[in-house]
Amino acid sequence: MATITKEQVIEFIEKMTVMELNDLVKELEEKFDVTAMASMAVAAAPAGAAPEAEEAEQTEFDVILKEPGDKKIPVIKIVKDITGLDLKSAKALVDESPKPVKEKISKSEASEIAAKLEEAGALVEIQ
Repeated sequence: MATITKEQVIEFIEKMTVMELNDLVKELEEKFDVTAMASMAVAAAPAGAAPEAEEAEQTEFDVILKEPGDKKIPVIKIVKDITGLDLKSAKALVDESPKPVKEKISKSEASEIAAKLEEAGALVEIQ
């Protein structure tokens, strides 16, 4: 059996789209019964500040469309599907960027929406 190096794994991951990488992380979390977010939160918080960090942790996020990119039509279609707006309103939202696409949502939902928009070529920010 051939040995795969860390460099080869990293090179493979670099070529993945955001959506593919998101799916990979979810599959790894399920397979190994772990959560990627928990370890990062523990590592980021100093030992004495753990209770304060939990209280201050952001639970609601906004997806902001900064720029639609070169291909506005696919971005408009995604915005229309995500928001439930009619075509004219979705186009107006995209044309008037930077604008919030969806507000006060979970981090996972915000990440999924951002990934869809980025895959279509848009520049997105999660706040």
